[in-house]
Amino acid sequence: MGAWKSVARRGAGGYPADIMKKRKAIVVRNTRETQIRVELDVDGSGRSAIETGLPFFNHMLELLAKHSLMDLTIRAKGDLAVDYHHTVEDVGLALGDALNQALGDRKGIERYGFSLMPMDETLSRVALDLGGRPFLVFDMATKKKKILDFELSLLGEFLRAFVTQARMNLHIRQFYGRDAHHAYESVFKGLARALKAACRRDPRVKGVPSSKGVL
Repeated sequence: MGAWKSVARRGAGGYPADIMKKRKAIVVRNTRETQIRVELDVDGSGRSAIETGLPFFNHMLELLAKHSLMDLTIRAKGDLAVDYHHTVEDVGLALGDALNQALGDRKGIERYGFSLMPMDETLSRVALDLGGRPFLVFDMATKKKKILDFELSLLGEFLRAFVTQARMNLHIRQFYGRDAHHAYESVFKGLARALKAACRRDPRVKGVPSSKGVL
């Protein structure tokens, strides 16, 4: 799995002190195949600086930041001459780890998020649970396999890696859609909106949002 160097940055805030911490993280992942650095601020404004060497993948990650209002910086160098798979999957692992660290014990969050996202002729449903149990259901309507030379199946590998490290249950179903760009854009925008809702703090939530007392 390679070597990991992770630093979570958190600080005291407003009400109450144990909940209103800064939800930021930095993750560095270096292997023989990829060198990746991710900086994430859950409570940002949607700013992003993404460079993976894969323009369509960059675009999807920019959408994720923009519509979740998370600030996201990703710098990734991978063995793209061999395959795009290592870079896409490892970015998912690093981003998931960053989200997991930034959320900490997950006290005071909504936990669940849902979005029904249209994009022209496409409609996608995204539902997620930040309850600590990784699982992915990913059902796309579009049958197109590539955009330029980018294999669209790799985005499924990204999502699988992301949910595993983020300890997230994620269900995506696309009801219909023909254009591949629209199809995946609706998914990433829907994921962003669902994450925004699930990460939202609610002062009425005391401790972690679970009857077990822990996530």
